[in-house]
Amino acid sequence: MAHAPVVLGLSLDASLSTPLYQQLFDAIVDRIRTGAFPAGFRLPPTRVLAKELDAHRNTVVRAYTRLEQAGFTGSTVGRGTFVLALPKEEAPPMTPQHEPTMRWAGLLAARVRAEPFDRLRRITRAAAPSEHVNLTRLQPSPDLIPIELFQRCLDHVLRTQGSRALGYTPHEGVPLLREAVARDLLRRGVPARPEDVVITSGSQQGLDVIARALLEPGDSVLLDEATYTGALQIFTAAGARAEPIASDEEGPSMAALKAAETVRSSKLLYLMPGHANPTGRRISEARRRALCAWSRERSVALIEDDYAADLELEHEAPVPAMRALDGDVLHVGTYSKKLMPALRIGYLLCPPALREPLVALKHATALGTSSLLQHALAEFLERGYLAPHLGRVQEAYRKRRDALVGSLNQHLPSSMKVSPPKRGVTLWIPLPDALPIDTVFDETRRHGVLVSPGAMFRVGDGARGIRVTYCWESEERLREGGKRLGQVLSNLLKTKRVNTVEPSIGMV
Repeated sequence: MAHAPVVLGLSLDASLSTPLYQQLFDAIVDRIRTGAFPAGFRLPPTRVLAKELDAHRNTVVRAYTRLEQAGFTGSTVGRGTFVLALPKEEAPPMTPQHEPTMRWAGLLAARVRAEPFDRLRRITRAAAPSEHVNLTRLQPSPDLIPIELFQRCLDHVLRTQGSRALGYTPHEGVPLLREAVARDLLRRGVPARPEDVVITSGSQQGLDVIARALLEPGDSVLLDEATYTGALQIFTAAGARAEPIASDEEGPSMAALKAAETVRSSKLLYLMPGHANPTGRRISEARRRALCAWSRERSVALIEDDYAADLELEHEAPVPAMRALDGDVLHVGTYSKKLMPALRIGYLLCPPALREPLVALKHATALGTSSLLQHALAEFLERGYLAPHLGRVQEAYRKRRDALVGSLNQHLPSSMKVSPPKRGVTLWIPLPDALPIDTVFDETRRHGVLVSPGAMFRVGDGARGIRVTYCWESEERLREGGKRLGQVLSNLLKTKRVNTVEPSIGMV
């Protein structure tokens, strides 16, 4: 159908993917908002407008119905359909009667001023221009987000569920999604029943409710010497003391764990066994079994954060999850890294005795995780969309990893060669003692590449390095970023400028 000018200045185009009634709805709304159709304006009868548009009358009826449902128009039998007066969208500028004078600094809790929060503020203030090659973003690039597939699921949910998908949900999550997540976990060898699954707003909320449920101010939490910043902040906000545990090639040192427990008893041990952030270290099966046995013996809760689940880059048999070895393991995960960050849906598996208090705390901090997004994700999983999507992103990340690693090994000093990770989307580059991390951070920014300094992740003294990611940038940009980073590190070592560059963020 060709564009057809009409009395109202409206037109429809059947060649577009947008339904005709939606085109008509959007066109009328646009004219109402711009004042072309003012309050009291009478729209033509449906038969007249359908004839003018060369469209079926049902198209116009459907658009008029939507306009009335949305509050743009009102109709009276025998009189017609009229544009309603809309509330003013712009309020007059106002200022408070009293300017802020409260001494908020004196009211802040000590935990907000804790060193991990201050450290992150110092680093994030040193942001660089957007044109820099960004090796810090830990999220999928826009081209890897399954927009069309997810939109189909959203449309299906809204069409079939209607307002039922837009209300509050059970505190533990939508039953359909809990069933789908349980099946997805079983696929990965993690024992789970729907009643074991608690849906959370990302894995971050899972960690938060665990900390709120188990930790008192002053309690000790055991973590890797370099660990996930978000977890460190959550435990710090709970008033806990972070105790670093050294690791070897198989994972956290059992000797270090036992030594730490002789000094101070701990309540929690937080781990990322599959792909640690930032180091990329994977805990061996033997060490996982030893850790589970130690946890039971010492009555220390063990948190398994599987944020990198399904981001496998090599065809290797998976190591059993710690939750598969011990039902007391608190297992958290997320769909943000493998699907889309804005989804903000994660899950928590916990022992039955903890489920009720954790769900109660989740409800107390947030009335619920988005019902619409939960239904849409359940539909996404039910339709089998996840498997082909994972195949696509795994191939893309494999190529991006190889592009970055190849470029780094071409330009890094020979003493700093790196190996490609087998899982996840991060790469850890240890730095020699001759290179202060703050100097490296400043120099890389000056040369147009962004990296995450080890100070962001430091618990003890084991964060001497930088973390880079390969999920956000393209292969071409990653090669350029690897070149710039390699040249910076090579030049710093060659010219021995490490003691002459003034640090700007005061980290290590």
